[in-house]
Amino acid sequence: MANHDRNKKILLELVKQPENSRCADCGAPDPDWASYKLGVFVCLNCSGIHRNLSSRVKSIQLDFWEDELVEFMKSNGNTSAKALYEKAVPPYYYRPQENDCGVLREQWIRAKYERMEFTGETKYPPISYTTGFYEGMLWKKGKENTHFLQRKFVLSEREFTMTYYNKENESKGPKAVISIKDLNVTFQPEKIGHPHGLQITYQDDDHTRNLYVYHESPEEIVTWYNAIRAARYAYLRTAYPTGTDEELTPLITRNYLKEGYMEKTGPLQKESFKKRWFILDSQNRKLLYFKGQLDAEELGVIFIGTENKGYSVQECVPKHARGNKWKCGVMVETPERQFVFMCEQEREQKEWLNALRQVMHRPMSPQDYTVEAKIKFKR
Repeated sequence: MANHDRNKKILLELVKQPENSRCADCGAPDPDWASYKLGVFVCLNCSGIHRNLSSRVKSIQLDFWEDELVEFMKSNGNTSAKALYEKAVPPYYYRPQENDCGVLREQWIRAKYERMEFTGETKYPPISYTTGFYEGMLWKKGKENTHFLQRKFVLSEREFTMTYYNKENESKGPKAVISIKDLNVTFQPEKIGHPHGLQITYQDDDHTRNLYVYHESPEEIVTWYNAIRAARYAYLRTAYPTGTDEELTPLITRNYLKEGYMEKTGPLQKESFKKRWFILDSQNRKLLYFKGQLDAEELGVIFIGTENKGYSVQECVPKHARGNKWKCGVMVETPERQFVFMCEQEREQKEWLNALRQVMHRPMSPQDYTVEAKIKFKR
């Protein structure tokens, strides 16, 4: 028992050290598990993935630790593991955070410890996302219906394009050739209804288009994700030749700041309220709205500028509410008009207010003024 208490105390001191105080894999604070095969401290969620990899794990608090295992943890730790297993992570490879979906975190852990992709050793054949060209079949949702059908996708870093074909007969040419310039990709498992669901967004003329895809293989869908990120990174290096990795990496792809249903009325605020799916793309300062959450094309877009440029957001009670089922109002004011939305719950209302204020408090860049002018011109 004395040994148990002593070893537990040593482990608790180890995990308080700055290099061990966050999960070695997702960065979650205060990890309370450890892999005594790899010598890393991990959170509860990542410990379950390690267990599936046959990487022996124990709870720091609850399990019995033998002296030799404690010595192993003392002589290793997160920093030394990172130096070995993350020696050569490409700048475009997405490092999952604690709130990211399970498939991203699992494949990051498998890529590091099982497939040894980042040790810096030259691999042959090369890892797919490093080659600048990738092709394969993905299940894609139809534009007008909910059916998913297999479609061929081709990604070319050299041409900065992503192409997909509607039929297996490629002689008819591609259904769409998508520029990498305006492309974004984000995991949306809950929205798409598949654990490997991916949303690809791009500009088609003046409209934002969404493609919803998945692959049954978790490794394959994460390879697609990082191959797209590699092409985006290559494009950004060309577009911004003096940009550093620290500046460019956040621009490769992005998750949306807030999504969800709100009810929307028209410009006179006398029209009936209609339920719409909203996406706040904070990087482009756009609030997009769709008829449904899996629609291919947006119904409209609102630019979200700064308060000193005439933009504001506040709680509201509409004067002429008609057809609305929800009672928690949000008013977005732009230099041109007011937009009134209704949320179902007060919690949703507060989340939308906070998210919109977050964008409004961020200074506008030269690119933001260009986006604002394009949206005004569309109207």
